[in-house]
Amino acid sequence: MDSYSSSTHTVANIIVPVLYEDNHVIGVVKPVNVPSQADDTGDADMLTLIKQDLKQRHQKEGNVFLGLVHRLDRPVGGAMLFAKTSKGASRLSDSVRSGKLGKRYVAVLRGIPARSQATLKDTLLKNSRTNTSTVVAPGTAGGKDAVLDYEVLATDQQANLSLVLIKLHTGRSHQIRVQMAHAGHPLFGDQRYGSGLNRPGEQLALWSVLASAPHPVKDELVSIISLPPRTKPWTQWSEALYDQLAKRLEYELD
Repeated sequence: MDSYSSSTHTVANIIVPVLYEDNHVIGVVKPVNVPSQADDTGDADMLTLIKQDLKQRHQKEGNVFLGLVHRLDRPVGGAMLFAKTSKGASRLSDSVRSGKLGKRYVAVLRGIPARSQATLKDTLLKNSRTNTSTVVAPGTAGGKDAVLDYEVLATDQQANLSLVLIKLHTGRSHQIRVQMAHAGHPLFGDQRYGSGLNRPGEQLALWSVLASAPHPVKDELVSIISLPPRTKPWTQWSEALYDQLAKRLEYELD
């Protein structure tokens, strides 16, 4: 894993920690409820915020190039990679298309899965009008295969919650949220796919803990790890557990 002295930058009153940066790539922690790119709300988005930060810090004149190579849903926070050059954007995008972009997430589920680890395979159909996805029968027109692995890291029997590590094999819209809800364990705070168990105002508990990809010009791996914030429901488990997870992820990358 590349080493970089992380720093925290504030742009438009939004704190954006920078975990890695060189001439071609920048890796940051996306705050929750900030869009990955501009949308109809007009709210500050990651692409614009990082461009502003780069322009200010590096005293660049004119437009600043920044390539969006993968996205996180608005309510999801955590590790995210961007390209600082057109060459970097092209090659990182190739990594995404070829499945070489490594992504790991942690999520808090309602309930405790019967199996401590499993692979979920479903067919998802997206409704662009409502911006929702549903599990449909295989072979349904417009349906796309969705595959993920989950592993239960810890449980809280009293609160009836589970902390899980998730590896995506495909990148479908709302995939983790839809597949886990279909399996009977919607994510904590998910109003869209778990409204029967979640209350308004609860923050969706889904966090990108790892983003990694082959460096666009060097023969090495760019990887960043971000642990979830010490807020509810993440605080149901100790900091030591998350530290162990970070060490495990670092070990798997070596």
